[in-house]
Amino acid sequence: MSLLIRISETDRRLLLLLQHSESLLARFSKGVSRSADGPPYLVSGVLIFLLVPEGGRFFAHLMVAFIIERSLYWSLKNTLKRKRPAQALPGFHSQIVAGDEFSLPSGHTSAAFLFVSILTVHYGFLFLPLYLWSTAVGFSRVYLGVHYPTDVLVGALLGSAIAFSTVNVFS
Repeated sequence: MSLLIRISETDRRLLLLLQHSESLLARFSKGVSRSADGPPYLVSGVLIFLLVPEGGRFFAHLMVAFIIERSLYWSLKNTLKRKRPAQALPGFHSQIVAGDEFSLPSGHTSAAFLFVSILTVHYGFLFLPLYLWSTAVGFSRVYLGVHYPTDVLVGALLGSAIAFSTVNVFS
């Protein structure tokens, strides 16, 4: 069996293992997933720009990195065209409706890791605990059935890589 087939089979098994009905974890996952929608990043960035020393540098880094990340995320997603679990797995139903058609990479996870990485770079280890939130965002996307585990892994790597590769421009 090829490596890609083994990864795909493992993805499917993990996804199906995590599926449950409307439990407390499902409600938590929906809230965490919504917290990683676009507007909170802009609001947080503007607040830091206005209220925190060196906030302008942070905000500029955040905006440039998000432009790069969103461009790469969109290009990858629309080039790879991996079907979401509900379209690829017969009888499978996700707990939420995804915002777009394809699943790889996870844009919510990519954005969350990008944001936390930039916060950590600019303001130090105080923000390291927010990696728990970005990890929860990724978990929620799998738990809610709109992504496979590898979609989330690639999203986390994409967001982190862009954040750290653009650091020198803004430091």
